[in-house]
Amino acid sequence: MPRVKRSTKRNDRRKKILKRASGYFLTKSKLYQAAQEAVERGLKFAYSGRKQKKRQFRSLWIVRISAACKLNGTSYSQFINGLKKAGIELDRKILSDIAIKDAASFTKLVEQAKAAVAAK
Repeated sequence: MPRVKRSTKRNDRRKKILKRASGYFLTKSKLYQAAQEAVERGLKFAYSGRKQKKRQFRSLWIVRISAACKLNGTSYSQFINGLKKAGIELDRKILSDIAIKDAASFTKLVEQAKAAVAAK
């Protein structure tokens, strides 16, 4: 069986890892084994971070909506309940955007939500 020389494939694989590790501290950016461990760890955090990003944004939107609701004399939970009863299907991202950029429209939404809660 012929001997296999792995030079290009091995070098390519190592270069890819070391390129991803550029900017890491000390040996993590220079030595292959340390770099490989650091890159794998970083990729693990990147994966979980993409999931956390969604949670954090939803939380931010809820805080913004809640603050705008308090300015209009209602709570977040009553507002969301009223929107559902009124049949208004806006997601929290859009509601938070309206609360920030167009306070008058948000006030109208709060009034509709209050009316729907009172009616049912």
